[in-house]
Amino acid sequence: MNQNTVQIEFTINGKKVTTNIPSHVTALHVIREIMGLKGSKEGCGIGECGACTIQVDDKAVNSCLMLGAQLHNRDVMTIEGLSKEKKLHPLQEKFIENHAVQCGFCTPGLLMSTHAFLKENENPDRQEITRAIAGNLCRCTGYQQIITSIEAALQDESCRGGE
Repeated sequence: MNQNTVQIEFTINGKKVTTNIPSHVTALHVIREIMGLKGSKEGCGIGECGACTIQVDDKAVNSCLMLGAQLHNRDVMTIEGLSKEKKLHPLQEKFIENHAVQCGFCTPGLLMSTHAFLKENENPDRQEITRAIAGNLCRCTGYQQIITSIEAALQDESCRGGE
């Protein structure tokens, strides 16, 4: 390991990892390029679009704004960790059922933001849902199908509390 790299240990999608990373790279770079998990996208690179949203210690975070070294000793979940045992999470199913997925570029970030939000608020109203996803830009859906999907997910007990 040289001066320009740092060793980090963290849990990603339930798996403990240790890796050496360049000290200057973002968490998004670590996830996509070093861990090989391509679900999180870089849209704007300045924290405005939400396409890169992941969960760090159960909080939604724009991974393009976080240094990779800040993942050290943290619990990280990406869109790849949302489904379990090759079965879609009920929130993912509701997005599909209610046509909230169009081109799909924003979908991982929206799902991760929503999942984190539902851990904090198990019974939000439409206005709270709208505020919760405000940091995620979607150019295709007009948001109505997304909000409808989240409301539908609230009817599923397994979506409440973000589980």
